[in-house]
Amino acid sequence: MILNYKGISVFYSDIGKGRSIVLLHGFLENSSMWKKISPKLAKKNRVICIDLLGHGNTGCTGYVHTMEEMANAVGMVLKHLRVKRSIFVGHSLGGYVALAFAEKQPDALKGLCLMNSTTRADTANRILIRNRAINAVKINYANVVRLSISNLFRPKNRILYKEEINQAIEEALKTPLQGYIAAQEGMKMREDREVLLHFSPYKKMIIVGKNDPVLSYNDMLSEVKETNVELVILPDGHMSHIENKEEILKNIMHFVEKI
Repeated sequence: MILNYKGISVFYSDIGKGRSIVLLHGFLENSSMWKKISPKLAKKNRVICIDLLGHGNTGCTGYVHTMEEMANAVGMVLKHLRVKRSIFVGHSLGGYVALAFAEKQPDALKGLCLMNSTTRADTANRILIRNRAINAVKINYANVVRLSISNLFRPKNRILYKEEINQAIEEALKTPLQGYIAAQEGMKMREDREVLLHFSPYKKMIIVGKNDPVLSYNDMLSEVKETNVELVILPDGHMSHIENKEEILKNIMHFVEKI
């Protein structure tokens, strides 16, 4: 389904009945990443998947998509669907957007699950990496995207999940150059929202990959220290929905059932 937001189309799907669960994909992904998870969740819940700005079938509003702007688009979809309170599950970039939404509308959340994502802002080194990537994609977009996706997996899994990686690359290459740059620029300037782990009223869970090449395992442990956040530790990389798909579904379902 399609909605208009600031002159562009925003794509979403809405299946099932019951508690509302909003699934937000990561950078260079789209709502298709949830295709094996959403039908199972929809047996007892209402599941809403949204293509974020510049990804999938959703257009670009400019060359900078802040997390707040993406969250506004998500909010527009939920308002249209008359959904007042939801459980949010966000993978990577989707987690950053969920946090921006949660900061603005805390009463609209029943629960928040960050999957291979962090509440912390980019470090100086991470910003440098993003700047290099932005320059590189202007020269050879396809090669940078292919390498970026492959590098999200634990090294030993790059052969084991070769077919799934190729599918992920195929979906990633559908992201336009403008969408790539706008998301990177937005992630560079996102705010630190670690305070939400300490003072927000809804239930929270963070799913961490012990061998995540993007997010430091030790940093993630320090992030949840002295909070009431439920921590799930998985053995592999940044793409838990592929590398640890059975554990991901089990933990998300368990989290939802407790709310």
